[in-house]
Amino acid sequence: MFTSKRFAGRRALAAAGTAAALALTLAACGSSHDSSGMHHGRKSSMPGMDHGGTSAAPSMSSSPMDGMPGMDHMASGKGLSDTQDGYRLTSRDQRLDAGKQAAYRFTVSGPDGKPVTGFALDQTKRMHFYAVRSDLTGFQHVHPTMAADGTWTAPLAPLTSGSWRVFASFTPDAGAGKGKDFVLSRPVTVPGTSVRTSLPAPSTTAEVDGYKVTVKGELMAGMAHPLTVSLAKDGKPVRDLQPYLSTYAHLTAFHEGDMAFAHLHPTTEVTGGNGGPDLTFHAELPDAGDWRLFLQFQTGGKLHTAALTLRAG
Repeated sequence: MFTSKRFAGRRALAAAGTAAALALTLAACGSSHDSSGMHHGRKSSMPGMDHGGTSAAPSMSSSPMDGMPGMDHMASGKGLSDTQDGYRLTSRDQRLDAGKQAAYRFTVSGPDGKPVTGFALDQTKRMHFYAVRSDLTGFQHVHPTMAADGTWTAPLAPLTSGSWRVFASFTPDAGAGKGKDFVLSRPVTVPGTSVRTSLPAPSTTAEVDGYKVTVKGELMAGMAHPLTVSLAKDGKPVRDLQPYLSTYAHLTAFHEGDMAFAHLHPTTEVTGGNGGPDLTFHAELPDAGDWRLFLQFQTGGKLHTAALTLRAG
C-alpha cells in the first residue's frame, strides 16, 4: 500500500507540473499572438486589376486592437463560407452587369437573425470588402457604407464577365462575436463571354506604375514566416511611402483554385510620410500551392496595387 500511495503521489505531482508548464506555454503563445485584419478607385496598369476610388489622406486607426500601427487582425477560417458562428452574409445581388459600375448591397446578420449594425474599427474602417475574379486576374478592395438598417453598399468599378467572389471582412463590437474577426464570402456571376486566364508563374518581382516590387522570404503552408517587401523606382529605393489604412502597405492573398483568403500582417512601424524602402510582414498561408498576392501602397496621394504569384511549399 505504501508503494502504491507513493506512486500515486508522484503521478499527481507530475501531472501538476505538466499542467503548470502547459499553462506557461499557453500564456507565452497568447502574449506573442499577432493580431491582424483594401479602397476603391483607378485601374491599375495590370490587366484586370482594379482598386477602389480616389485616395484620401489617411487617418490613423482608433481601434483598441491596433497595438502596433498597421497590424491587421487574423480572421479564423479561409473566408470561403457565407456563415460562421451564427453570423451570415446575405445579398440579393447574385449577378452584376459586365462593364458597368455596380453597387453591391449586402447585410451581415448575427446569431439572433437580426442585421448587425455595430462594427469595430479595423485599420481605420468598419468594413473591408473585396471582389475577386475566380482566375485571380480581377481584384477590387473597397470600403462600403452602411445604412441605419444595417444594409451595406459597396461601390464596384466595372467587372469583366466571369465568375467572381465577394468577401466581407469585419469585427463586431457587440454580441456573441464581439472582438472576433470574420471573413465571409459569396459568389457573384457577371454574365457574358469570359475567358479564363492562367495564373502568372511564381515570381518574386512585379512592376506597377513604374515601381518595382521585390519579395524575399520562404513560404511554408501552415507555418509563420517573415516576408520582406522592397520597393524601388528608376533603380532607386523608395522612401516616400505614405500611410495607407494605418500602415505603409496592405497585403492580401488568395489561393489558386479555391480562392481561400489570407492576410499577410504588416509589422513595420509607421513613423510618418517617409516609409520604405523595406517593409516586413508576418506571413502565414494555410495551404500549399500558388497564391496571388495583392500589395497596396500609396505615394503622392495615389494608391498603387501590385500583384504577384508566390508558391507556398
